Amino acid sequence: MSRLYPNRPIVGVGAIITRNGRILLEKRKNDLGRGKWSIPGGLVELGESLEQTVIREVQEETGLVVDAPELIDVISQVTLDESGKVKYHFVIVDYLANIKSGTASAASDAEELEWVPFDEVEQRDLIKSFRGFFEKNREKLEKMSSS
Repeated sequence: MSRLYPNRPIVGVGAIITRNGRILLEKRKNDLGRGKWSIPGGLVELGESLEQTVIREVQEETGLVVDAPELIDVISQVTLDESGKVKYHFVIVDYLANIKSGTASAASDAEELEWVPFDEVEQRDLIKSFRGFFEKNREKLEKMSSS
């Protein structure tokens, strides 16, 4: 299914990975959001669970192996064109993911990775859906990161 002018919402996941009061952000390398910062993630493949998608996408984009994804929030991102027609419609399910092994290194859709302190995240050029998610969930994420 095309991401542009889809005939139904497209489901994706995002992975919140934290360490020492910092969150792992990636600079997008490909079209949707190119050059903007977000979290690792991607689209759910047919037959794949949301949790499997989180684990696969994190490994593809960062080289990290994560386990035990924990649901944090669900965001709906709808973009309309000038005539009011739905140009994009994503449902993004965001999870907290724990690092099991590996070293973070940009790969796949990630141009660059960086561990960013929570108080510096909103200063970045973030993709719209992640900015909304972060503003809504920052306090919860900081608490989860410190425990």
